[in-house]
Amino acid sequence: MPGPGDGFADDERLRLAFLCCHPVLPFDAKVALTLRMVCGLSTAEVARTLLVPEPAMDARIKHARTRLRLAGILSEHPPAGRVQTVLDVVYLIFSTGHTAPSGTDLVRCDLVESAVDLGRRLHRFLPTDAEVTALLALMLLIDSRRAARVSPDGKLVLLQAQDRTLWDYRLIREGKALLTDALSRRSPTRYAVEAAIAAVHAEARTWTDTDWTEIIALYDVLLRMFPSHVVELNRAIAIGLRDGPAAGLRALEPLTIEPGLATYGYLSAARADFLRQLGRWEEAADAYEEALALTANEVERAFLTSRLDEVQDRLDDVS
Repeated sequence: MPGPGDGFADDERLRLAFLCCHPVLPFDAKVALTLRMVCGLSTAEVARTLLVPEPAMDARIKHARTRLRLAGILSEHPPAGRVQTVLDVVYLIFSTGHTAPSGTDLVRCDLVESAVDLGRRLHRFLPTDAEVTALLALMLLIDSRRAARVSPDGKLVLLQAQDRTLWDYRLIREGKALLTDALSRRSPTRYAVEAAIAAVHAEARTWTDTDWTEIIALYDVLLRMFPSHVVELNRAIAIGLRDGPAAGLRALEPLTIEPGLATYGYLSAARADFLRQLGRWEEAADAYEEALALTANEVERAFLTSRLDEVQDRLDDVS
């Protein structure tokens, strides 16, 4: 049976991923170079994907390549100290593909599939690394819902409205088995906890079966090991889905003054939805308009516009 690292020298794609994540490069350059050299995107595509002007991205990639040439060539074995960085870059690429930041498609299937492929390659060569295993589990569990996230006419379908018969239960079974393996090897890691949250969603046969108390508890664990305003936002949304829109709004309130979320459209969208459910039409309309101003993906924009139109119709009815 091959051991960790066996065959690494023969896997050009994986070697390139580790090379692109060399410690001499800043994180944004690692992501850009991985998209360019490993995922095969053109410089223009990388620029559009990361919402950076093309000339700036061209300079970033050229500078990164120069620094790599000066740093030397990767050895025949994956550097242990670089694994976590590679995982973080792979997950960012997956997340960027799962919900594209711009463009006419909700999902960039090429990026999702590149990230999952890299995750599988990493797991093949580092099968006993719990965080490698957990990341692959997380990506498979999230990607299992891909076919249900957009309607046949191209409209966004929220989780509560998805046809769960369209979920890929083969991926769910594989993801849950990988998560069990990861948890058996060490105490929970960031990606293991995120995968556990995705598994709770995957286990719910209907929206009403969702165990929001378990999800909130897992977000509490995640916040202790990985403090993040985005995690706080997701936890607040879960509170609103369990305890009602008023509770959700209260949980969101402290986040509205966080500078790090000032341009994060999902915060405005979450507030808008809770306000809509409470019948606070004028405030909801303002929040939807704010979310639209911060959203570039056309599928998400169409959904937000439809919700804004619904709220404005209610405003017209009461005026």
